[in-house]
Parts: sequence; structure tokens; C-alpha cells
Amino acid sequence: MRIISHSDTIVSRIKSEIFEINRNESEWTKKVPSIPEFYSNRELFVTGATGFIGKVLIEKLLRSCSDLKCIYILLRPKKGKSVDERLKQLIELPLFEPIKNFKPQLFDKLIPITGDVTEINLGLSDSDMVRMKNVSVIFHSAASVRFDDTLRYAVFMNTRGTREIMKFAKNLKNIKVLMHVSTTYSHPELKTVNEVIHEPYVDWKKTIEICERFDDNILSILTQQYTGFMPNTYTFTKALAEQVVADEKDNLPLALFRPSIVIASMTEPFPGWIDNFNGPIGLLVGSGLGITRTMYCDPDNIADFTPVDVCVKAMIISAWKRAHEPKNSLPIINCCLSNYRNATLEQIIDMGKSLMNDIPIQKMLWAPGGGLTRCRFKNFLKVIFVQLLPALIIDQILKAFGHKPFLAKLQRKIYEANLALDYFILNNWHFKNDNFMALCLHLKLQDLKAFDFHSFLTYDLVLYFRNASLGARKFLLGEEEDNILQAQTKLKRLKLLDAIIKTFIYCILFWYFLIKYDTFGLSRIFCGLVKRYHDY
Repeated sequence: MRIISHSDTIVSRIKSEIFEINRNESEWTKKVPSIPEFYSNRELFVTGATGFIGKVLIEKLLRSCSDLKCIYILLRPKKGKSVDERLKQLIELPLFEPIKNFKPQLFDKLIPITGDVTEINLGLSDSDMVRMKNVSVIFHSAASVRFDDTLRYAVFMNTRGTREIMKFAKNLKNIKVLMHVSTTYSHPELKTVNEVIHEPYVDWKKTIEICERFDDNILSILTQQYTGFMPNTYTFTKALAEQVVADEKDNLPLALFRPSIVIASMTEPFPGWIDNFNGPIGLLVGSGLGITRTMYCDPDNIADFTPVDVCVKAMIISAWKRAHEPKNSLPIINCCLSNYRNATLEQIIDMGKSLMNDIPIQKMLWAPGGGLTRCRFKNFLKVIFVQLLPALIIDQILKAFGHKPFLAKLQRKIYEANLALDYFILNNWHFKNDNFMALCLHLKLQDLKAFDFHSFLTYDLVLYFRNASLGARKFLLGEEEDNILQAQTKLKRLKLLDAIIKTFIYCILFWYFLIKYDTFGLSRIFCGLVKRYHDY
């Protein structure tokens, strides 16, 4: 099976260009400071710090740009926890272990700020605004990525929140760069997505006004007609947010960063860091647990994924580069790699099946199996007979033994998630990424080791997904590597049980059709043999 899809000639050329250009640094590169020097003694502001990208961004900034003055982190009290408690909870994550072991005092540079992106003025107090007056770099990565958000919430979070971060930045005297993190899927109606601003669907100002003015009942009626040409409110509001950025490009030093599907880390701060089930990771985990046995999609669909550490390095480089460019320019970076190397959904599933035999999940409920299908009706039948019905039976067994049933509810969520992803797993896009691929060409020699991300072009994808699977076991399911032997034993037993049950079902079906339809007269022959044996 060929998983890697890239031109060796192109990869070699890129490597050669990087080496040659960095060996003989351009006049532009010679004039600017290195990346750590640029961030040294600066005050940064990060929104979305508790999100997947935000966490890794903060870790990388602290570790590789440790001379920065401080990072203000926008947080809101949640589930009875104050922003200080949430920050403490954040740095307790395994992600930050290298910093704990290396230089724990760096955590003192993280300053929690109470606020909310969905509120006017970001919910900031006057004192906090004054406190952050010397911020010079902003990473705006806060967003709601749910596909089923109401129009009001999605607009307030993704679109109006972007407007509010712009308003805040305009009051900063030392602002050098404001990076807005969008998505390569902000214009999914375009099958080729260039690194440019695309035509708006509707006016973002009027959309915010509508959501502020009308009640939920009217908005729920309006949503389908207003956003019906888009697959969900997420892509709709992210596209509008890009229009906010475009309209402010003459007033602020902006950069627009569009990552594709961001999944587990490749190497930093260690291989396999993951904190969510998004993209291929969710598919692998669901299959490994034995609860996902069918999926409606195009098996040849390209999974456009980017390791989170590659994404974060590109963000830091882009902000550094943007700070040394003319104020009214608007660099747009499509952070994706599928045109250099990729894997289809079918290839990922095949790879996952192999990995699940090698590193199975201890918590698996059944032996992994099943596959992908292009036929919606076939998928529906398989959902009913190999996912839902077994889940209902097991739930009844759990009830009988006094345990809380959960599988049927889980299967419903999986099915709904598959429906929500229909648009994306049945279509392919071509994302142009020249600006993204050129970022490393501008690095100074001393920055190559810490920030060059082109190593992913030649990184072993099987090794990458093995590390991602181990990361999912550890960080998502709480399983350590020392239980792999136990999991392998459990897998063998479940495979045997699966084979026994399937054989039993096939025998019952065979017997039923044999008796009911007297196929080939075999029932009479069989009954005669039984009678003769009994008489004997």
C-alpha cells in the first residue's frame, strides 16, 4: 500500500532551496532579528488558549522564545472554576511536562485575563485593558468549531469576536502583528482554494446586526435560508470573519492563517500529543474500540491533515515575518500539506487496522472490524445491524447487572457526527499553499532547528500514525504502553468470540432457509439422516 503521495523531486528541490537560501541569507533575512530575538521582551495576547492549537502555541512560545516578557491569556470562568484555576489546570497537562522539567519558572510569564470573545469588548475590564496596553503581538485563535451551533452563537463567537479583537488592537500603540486563525474550509464551495480573500457571501456587519436584533425563534427560521448554501454555521461565520480581517487590513498589521484539519503532534514537544477526537484520530479510535464498524464516505477522499506542531511553527514564523512587512499588506497562509503528501481515508483505515493489531486499545468493547462504503443505504443497514442492535443488546445486559447503559446513546452521536461530516468526507479540495511552503525559506540559520517544519515532507506516515495512536491511547483514553500485552490478549479473545458468534448466526440463518424454502431438497435429506441416526 502506498501511503505517501508526494514528488521526491519537489521535496528535494524544496530542501535544496531552503539550504541554499539560508546558507546565503537574503538581504531581507539579514536585516531582521531572529525569531527568539523578535519575541524577546514582548507582551503577547492569545485567545483560544485552551483550544488544541492554542495550548501547543503557548507551549512552543515558552520553550523556544523563552525571553518573551509575558503572554496574556483570555479565559472565562467555567464550571465553577476561576481563570486562575483554569490556568493552573492548563499547565498541569502532560503537554507542558518538558517545560516543567526544563524551566518551570517560565509559567510565571502566563497571565490569565478574564474575558469572553462572544461579548462586546471581549468582556474585558477597564483595568485589564490598561494592563495590556503594551501588547505588540496577538494570536486570535478562539473559535467555536461545532457544526451545530446556533447562528447567533456562531456569529458572536467567530465573526463579532473577530471584530472585537480588531477594536482592541486599534488601541495598542505598539501593535506589530495580529494573526487571525481561520480554516482552509472557510469557502467550501470552492474546490480550489487560493491564498487570497474570496468574495463575501453576505455583509458581515448586517449579519451581526441581525443576530443582535432578532430573537432565537426568528433566527432559527432565518438560518436555513440565510446560510443554506453553506454546510454549517461554522464555515459560514469563519468566512465572514475573514471579511472582517480584509476590511481592516489598512488599519492594522494583520495576517490570515488557515490551517486544515489539525491533529496529533509529529515531534514537539513530543510525538503523539492529542487532546481531541477530530479528523482521522476519531476514526481510528472509534474503530479501535470496536464501536465504529461502518462509515459513509468516499474511501478515496484525501484526508488533508496537518500535525499541530507543524501548524504552530508556521504560525510563529508567519507572525514574525508579518511584523517586518508593510502595514497594509495582508499575507494569507493556507497551512496544509496534502498536495505534497497525503493519505486517503481508506489508506488510513487500513493503516489503523494494522496498528490496532499491534497496539490495541485495552478499553475495546469488541474486536475492531468493518470498513468504509460509498453506498448510503448499505451504510444505514450496517449501522442498524452491526452497530445499533448490538449496542441495544449490550445496554440491556448492562441494565440487568445494575450498570448505566451508554452504547445506544453513543451510537446515535456517532451516526449524527457522520451525517454532519457528510459534506467534507464526500468532497475533495485543492488547497494552494505556496505562501505556507515558502515560510521556511525566510528563516535565519539559527532558527532552522527550532522552527523548520519541512521535515514532515519525508516523515514516515506509518510511524506518525503509530505515535498518534499511542498518544490517543494515553491522552484520550488514559491507557499506558505497559498494558499493550494485556490488550493484545483481550483482542485475541474478542476476535475468537466474534468468530464464534458470527458462525452461530450464519448457522441459524442457514438452518432457517434450509427448512423454510427446502433448498435443493436438503431439508428432507438432512431430516432423513437425523432420523436414521436416531433409529440406529
